Amino acid sequence: MRIVQTNKAYYPKVGGIETTITTLSEGFASKYSSDVKVLVCNHISKFKKIDKVINGVSVRYSPTWGFFSSLPLSPTYFWHLLKFKGDILHIHEPFPLADLTTEFFPGLRKKFTKIVASWHCDITRQKWALPVYSRFIHSFLKKVDRVIVSNPHLINNSDFLSYYKDKCEVIPIGINIDWAKTPLVTNNLFDELFEHKTDAKLLFVGRLVHYKGIEFLIDAMQQVHNAVLVILGSGPLEKELRNRINKLKLEQRIKVINEVDEETLHNYFKSCDIFILPSVNQTEAYGIVQIEAMACGKPLVCTELGTGTSYLNENNITGLVVPPSDSGALADAINKIIKDDNLRLRFGKEGKEKAFSDFTSEKMIKRTYQLYEKLLG
Repeated sequence: MRIVQTNKAYYPKVGGIETTITTLSEGFASKYSSDVKVLVCNHISKFKKIDKVINGVSVRYSPTWGFFSSLPLSPTYFWHLLKFKGDILHIHEPFPLADLTTEFFPGLRKKFTKIVASWHCDITRQKWALPVYSRFIHSFLKKVDRVIVSNPHLINNSDFLSYYKDKCEVIPIGINIDWAKTPLVTNNLFDELFEHKTDAKLLFVGRLVHYKGIEFLIDAMQQVHNAVLVILGSGPLEKELRNRINKLKLEQRIKVINEVDEETLHNYFKSCDIFILPSVNQTEAYGIVQIEAMACGKPLVCTELGTGTSYLNENNITGLVVPPSDSGALADAINKIIKDDNLRLRFGKEGKEKAFSDFTSEKMIKRTYQLYEKLLG
């Protein structure tokens, strides 16, 4: 099968969508011997196209002259995409350059037997553009043959997908979690950071940005007793969050750690008692880090955003789901799990089973390839 995937960026850029397209592309090439090509824009400004073969996948990085509101400015992207042809064109959304290519260059449709879109999320940070741009999104969705979504919540809560439910197919995003089966290398990670033993070790992993809602988790720690929290990540809010921790006199119970190597990250997941994702808006479309915590048998606390966060973390099954931007509710949920060992173990057991049955990379690759076969007849 000849497959072309396209998105804003690809490895070595790291992110949820980039990881998904990389996993799919390499999986199709290795497991199904498919001819897989990927077209992306360079994630840094480069004025020449770059062609690479990465783990059996041919990747073309279109020249990028700069960025406007996170959109790569790549005038030759259209020309590069029109050079490709094959059985399946798989476009990862949101990506305006691909939408506009299908709109203004109708000849693209003739180059592929079927067009598939993965709808990762609605446009959230650039909503100012929607009064003009929304018509192009609708036009694009009318043209594609199938729309893959990671969870049913996305269909029901999207400003666009509710009009195209008959085209939507749920294929959960999956990741490689085989590492979670290996024993913990060291159990001293939290002990090295905090002087006193506590009842619970809490963990957050992610970018230090506004939509993650980390300030509400910090505030919640005032009401969570005999527990410590590690905030693992980096980003523009680091200084602000550190100042908040100091102002609340929580520096002995909360530590902010910048990015660590992969083995250390995995050991933090294995060492913690509860994993928390306190995001506050729909920019948090899925929350892959929850799968990593579930694979390690850890209970979750997350917020209800109408996205994949509460699809991964089923309330009262794998953890607890609370309203966003509510420190009191976060604290109550954390305290409830800390005080009930049986509940903590049950949530962890259910989460681990769910992670390995539903959210592995192998299952995502297989289900996506089966969809391609079905479309091609």
